[in-house]
Amino acid sequence: MAEVGLAFLSASLAVLFDRMASREVLHFIQGRKPTEVLLRKLKNAMLSVKAVLEVSEEKQLTDSSVKDWVDELKDVIYDAEDILDEIATEALQSKLQDADAESPTVVGTLLNYFSALLIDQPFSEKVDKKIEKVLGRLEDLTKQKDCMGLREVVGAQEKPNPERSSTSYVSQSDTFGRDEDKKKVIDLLLSSDASGNERCVIAIVGMGGIGKTTLAQLAYDDGRVKDHFHPTIWFCVSEEFVVPNIMKSIIVQCATSSAPSTEDREQLQVTVQKNLNGKKFLLVLDDVWSETPQHREFLGQLLHYGTRGSKILVTTRNESVALAMKAIATHHLKLLPEDDCWSLFEKHAFRDGSSNANPKIKEIGRQIVEKCKGLPLAIKAIGDLLGSKSDHAERYWTTILKSNLWDVPMEKTNIIPALRLSYKYLPSNLKRCFAYCSIFPKDYLFEKDKLVLLWMAEGFLQQSGIETMEEVGNGYFNDLVSRSLFQQSSRSVKPCFVMHDLVNDLAKSVTGKFGFTMESDGSKEIGEMTRYLLCFGFEKNEKHLCKAKQLRTLLAINSPMGHLSSLNDNFKKNEEDLLVPADSSIGLRVLSLSGSSWDKIIKSFDLSKMKHLRYLDFSFTDIDGLPDCICMLCNLQTLNLSFCSKLEKWPRDMWKLINLRHLEFEGTSRLKETPIQIGSLKCLQTLTEFVVSKHDGGSSIEELGKLINLRGKLLVRELQNVRSAKDASLKMKDYIKKLVLEWNRPEEVLGISESQRDVLEDLQPHENLESLVLYCYGGNGFPNWIGQGLPSLSELRLIDCKYCNALPPLGQLHFLNKLYICRLDEVVTVGPEFYGNSSNSSMKPFGSLKVLVLRNMSNWEDWLHSGGENEVEIFSQLEKLSIKNCPKLRAKLPVHPSSLAKLEIIECKKLELPMQRQYSSLEELCLRDCCDSLTSFPLDLFPNLKSIKIRGCCNLQSLEQHGDDHLVISKLRILECPKFVDFPKGGLRTSNLANFIVKNCESLRSMPDKMHLFLPSLCYLELVNCPEVGSFPEGGLPSNLKQIVIVRCKKLIANWKGWDLQILPSLEWLTINNDKLEDHVESFPGGLLLPTTLTNLKISSFGNLKSLDKEGFQHLTSLEELHLNDCPNLRYMPEEGFPTSLHVLKIKNCDPVLKEELERKEGEEWLKVTCVPNIKITHKVIQGDYFWEVYSLSSPYEPPFYEGECEFGWISWIDS
Repeated sequence: MAEVGLAFLSASLAVLFDRMASREVLHFIQGRKPTEVLLRKLKNAMLSVKAVLEVSEEKQLTDSSVKDWVDELKDVIYDAEDILDEIATEALQSKLQDADAESPTVVGTLLNYFSALLIDQPFSEKVDKKIEKVLGRLEDLTKQKDCMGLREVVGAQEKPNPERSSTSYVSQSDTFGRDEDKKKVIDLLLSSDASGNERCVIAIVGMGGIGKTTLAQLAYDDGRVKDHFHPTIWFCVSEEFVVPNIMKSIIVQCATSSAPSTEDREQLQVTVQKNLNGKKFLLVLDDVWSETPQHREFLGQLLHYGTRGSKILVTTRNESVALAMKAIATHHLKLLPEDDCWSLFEKHAFRDGSSNANPKIKEIGRQIVEKCKGLPLAIKAIGDLLGSKSDHAERYWTTILKSNLWDVPMEKTNIIPALRLSYKYLPSNLKRCFAYCSIFPKDYLFEKDKLVLLWMAEGFLQQSGIETMEEVGNGYFNDLVSRSLFQQSSRSVKPCFVMHDLVNDLAKSVTGKFGFTMESDGSKEIGEMTRYLLCFGFEKNEKHLCKAKQLRTLLAINSPMGHLSSLNDNFKKNEEDLLVPADSSIGLRVLSLSGSSWDKIIKSFDLSKMKHLRYLDFSFTDIDGLPDCICMLCNLQTLNLSFCSKLEKWPRDMWKLINLRHLEFEGTSRLKETPIQIGSLKCLQTLTEFVVSKHDGGSSIEELGKLINLRGKLLVRELQNVRSAKDASLKMKDYIKKLVLEWNRPEEVLGISESQRDVLEDLQPHENLESLVLYCYGGNGFPNWIGQGLPSLSELRLIDCKYCNALPPLGQLHFLNKLYICRLDEVVTVGPEFYGNSSNSSMKPFGSLKVLVLRNMSNWEDWLHSGGENEVEIFSQLEKLSIKNCPKLRAKLPVHPSSLAKLEIIECKKLELPMQRQYSSLEELCLRDCCDSLTSFPLDLFPNLKSIKIRGCCNLQSLEQHGDDHLVISKLRILECPKFVDFPKGGLRTSNLANFIVKNCESLRSMPDKMHLFLPSLCYLELVNCPEVGSFPEGGLPSNLKQIVIVRCKKLIANWKGWDLQILPSLEWLTINNDKLEDHVESFPGGLLLPTTLTNLKISSFGNLKSLDKEGFQHLTSLEELHLNDCPNLRYMPEEGFPTSLHVLKIKNCDPVLKEELERKEGEEWLKVTCVPNIKITHKVIQGDYFWEVYSLSSPYEPPFYEGECEFGWISWIDS
């Protein structure tokens, strides 16, 4: 890969020449003739080398000696860059020392710190010696190039660089020619294999870059697949098949808990089993290379946890992997057909759709596509490259077509020729940014903003005109995305990007010896030339780290799936062995030790000597204070202290970090103040929060006014300490998009503060503001700018503004999309003033609002319409409305827009929901402890309702449905309605109903009629504490039922043998809990009363139950788990034991004799159960190892209803 290495070197030289011409260097050499001469010689030598690079690249492709020569030259260039950076740093430190010797008031002059620079003579001599050393190495390299036949050619021209336009949004490319492949894979996923084994592995096999991941993603995202499997899990394996990492990812994606910190495989296994047990899951393992039997066994174990129909989809380049994993079906992905290749190329290369405008260009394009040999990744990359050139396109396309790189066999370099070309013709400013990414593992999830900060720290970004370095970096990143060198990931919550494996290989080939990824297994050694080091596990590697003499980047991350914000356990176990030589760390630009044990790791680094450092990440550490020497890092641009929960104070001289641009300290609750004189940090853009001090020596609101470059999100706390905010200058900060203004906490508010309104008046932000939060504001009214001065506002939250007696006029805010109002205790009436009606405005009030949340308004009584003679429509676009704990709110709800999709009313006893109109758009409804006047709920008025929860409506008696049309309800929950007695006469016509729950309805006597006919989709039924329900309706239960839960239903349980469960062909889960009510059941189940499909059975609180009969259990050939709880007289197990399918038996609070026999593992009853692999008696595991303290069932059919305040996840956070 000498070709791309030389291209990278050309880009490095371009950066070096720019730095030689910087004002810092030019100022330094003034009056220093020896240094000036040396630098001139250095530049001339570099120019000579550059000429050789430009004309000799392709000639050297097969010459191994060139690679070594190029590496030596790169090393020299890095050393030269270090010298130039030392010059600039020494100048800046000298100026800071001068400023520190004077009054701190001179800090404002530091932007002119090079105007009268005096640098000591010893430093100048030291620099001269370093330049001479670099020159000596360059002379040796020049002699070597002559010996290798590299000759300068006069008049050599630069290769054309394509033009580029960047956008902030990049859409993913469409796929072509894979419809039939997608259909075949989905069919394999949704059907059983030929042998009838529904739990199985399926493989997609194909060469790199052919689109295996894309095909798997198409199948994974298909609606039919999402409906068929729950949960669906995606994990990118890449080159190392690490079982604990896969298990952790399963646990996280099942959304039952956060990522476990343990590495103990047995504990992880238990948690995975708990999450997958009884569920029909789909696990996609993307990019698998391993063929070991242990990994095959692991997959088999996962499938055993799941219920019938679970699948694992594997993508791999190797047929042998599919065979080793015992895939029952393999889909071989073939190269794209010619026509589809051209369609894909057209999309990327002819973005204006002009492929027919120039027949000659089209013909060249077809020849280029032919060279891509049907590989979609190659076609996209080369298409993006060609599509970027608008001028002289024909000549440029011809150059690409005739490049010798097409002739270099892929087998020799492992790099697709189209990718080599794509890199070769990257603009030089993108080459180093791209190459830097080589240190990240394959399938790493890149966060754009974080990566840009790393690029900036390494000096790859230069401010351009009015664009900041961050904006330049964003443009570079978007450019790389548009060239298909990054692809947006769909497997993360945050917007993240990934590199294709082959693109990662390209980046690694470019960086060569200078980038290194430290593997946890210690299989590779660091070289002396390593400049960029990423490590995710130091085990077996600590001794190799000492070989890196001149590191520029040291990053510690948790795993190939990780982000920069965490560190893996291997690092934590071995961090005390991380001994970085002082010389190695001096040149660091980037240091991330996120998550490490501070007291151990800091001993390895002398921050006072890291003059080049620009990026420092100590987030998630136990640091309690920053060392004072951190204030000497005058080049520092980014300091991340997020979630350093023990951090209590700042160093006094933080004001010296005059190049600091990003200061992050979210989650540092012990930090009570902002750094002193923070206003001196003129470059600061990111500031997590600004805390106004109540002491004269602390940070005043005037300091905030000096931070003119702040952008993004800003939290201003302790505003009760402000008397005048005129100097905050928020109105001048046009890049702040989200603003949080916070006064005292609610419990600290003592009364109305007259001054707080004046302060809020002065805190008016710029009109570009998009999100505003006012928290614990103590004034009795809002300033006019809230309703009139924020035309771009899309989100507003007013929380704990306890003394405001009226809402601000918000109705005319054109872009307001979300509005949250909480705990405004003095508001009594909401009326026309809230809508901001004006005779001069034709705009509908709240015309863009989609989410409205009104919470805990203790004195709110009236909600009036907009009023006036010509009453206008309000909330015309509202989709989600939540009203909670407004006990005095009365009359009818005035808001009923046709767009409303989700409605929640909680604890509003006096409020009425109008039932005289149709709610045609409503899809989700939650009524809880409200609407006392509601006696009957007319389902016909809600034709599109999919989810209903009615709880605590004390006067509700019935559901009504008069029409013959079936409704689309899929979830119905009626809870704690003591007077509820009737479902619709003739039956509940809801053919989509899948989940049906009735709890604590003591007056209910019967379930809906004709359930077996009208509820064909019902799969989950739960009845709790309905004592008067005596039986299920005539005709029995729907045949699709998969889980039944019956608790504390005395009459129904007494008649349980009449349930006819044995005729339900799909029933898998059954729970019967008698809750210690009187019963006459002595033997269970009493014959063939349960279906053979049953997999999980839980029996609880039967006081008279004595035995389990053999006939009832022997025919349950699918039974996997049996729980027997609180049956104190249970003495005997089935005569002939349990079916062989049973693998979990839990017994709690049974007859003491039975308990003793089983615990001692002897006696007749023990012999009946000894074949069950896993047995737990009360709290003791007596057989097996699949239990971890309390083992709980997890049903795949139980609906995800929450017992908390809110069943709609879109507002649950508002109470926090």
